[in-house]
Amino acid sequence: MAIVERVVEAPVEQVWAVLADGWTYSDWVVGTAHMRNVDDGWPRVGARLHHRAGPWPFSLEDSSLVLACEPERKLVLRVKLWPAGEAVVVFTLEPIDADTTRVLLGEDFTAGPLRWLRNKLNDLVLHMRNEETLDRLSDIARRQKNPD
Repeated sequence: MAIVERVVEAPVEQVWAVLADGWTYSDWVVGTAHMRNVDDGWPRVGARLHHRAGPWPFSLEDSSLVLACEPERKLVLRVKLWPAGEAVVVFTLEPIDADTTRVLLGEDFTAGPLRWLRNKLNDLVLHMRNEETLDRLSDIARRQKNPD
């Protein structure tokens, strides 16, 4: 599993608010091009995000399913992007103090061709992608804290 960590200068409630707003995922998840729909009740277990990923005209439509949700603590998703495969993505939030949150993002391919294409280059690309994802998440959470 590829795990990246980022310390965000925002309270855990504000970081969670970004995770809990399914419509923002295309703003901060690298590779997600467009949100087509967000199920009512997101991010409760069983709710889905319906997204498009990749560049047009090669983009693929699929969905992500909430497997576990502990508000302001943890969100576990099954991310589907067939024919490439599926991954389990885990966001863990740890308050450091009242204004700072440690965010861990773990991702592991569980089905499809990407599961069998594991090598150091793929791990590096996934790691860099997820670092950028957390940078974007951090920017949005901090902007909510200190609007300019």
